[in-house]
Amino acid sequence: MTIEFSNPAPFLDAFVKAALERKALNLVVLDISRLTSIADAFIICSGRSNRQVAAIAEFIHFELKKQGIKPLSIEGIQTGHWVVLDYGHVIIHVFHQPVRKFYDLEGLWIDAEKIFTADMADINK
Repeated sequence: MTIEFSNPAPFLDAFVKAALERKALNLVVLDISRLTSIADAFIICSGRSNRQVAAIAEFIHFELKKQGIKPLSIEGIQTGHWVVLDYGHVIIHVFHQPVRKFYDLEGLWIDAEKIFTADMADINK
């Protein structure tokens, strides 16, 4: 099932926009709030190389920090295979594409509903 909001939960807008501004690929937002207490949403996206993955993650961190949104932790930025930015209610996973396919988070969280934001609609046209 898919959730489509004309104005999604406002807290997601800044996260999605930051990822898309650095050309993150195949961005997916999963509503995991009904499935676990660890977060409300996962944002999963990819980069074509380790360098692009690190650049996407660094840009997300920089842009959100300018807005006063600071992560609880960031893991994996040095290697650029899989970077996790934990913002408490939102956890962002930035993968190198082959690593994303291997771990298949979307498959592990198959019961989570997908959320589409206005920014995501713009890239899918």
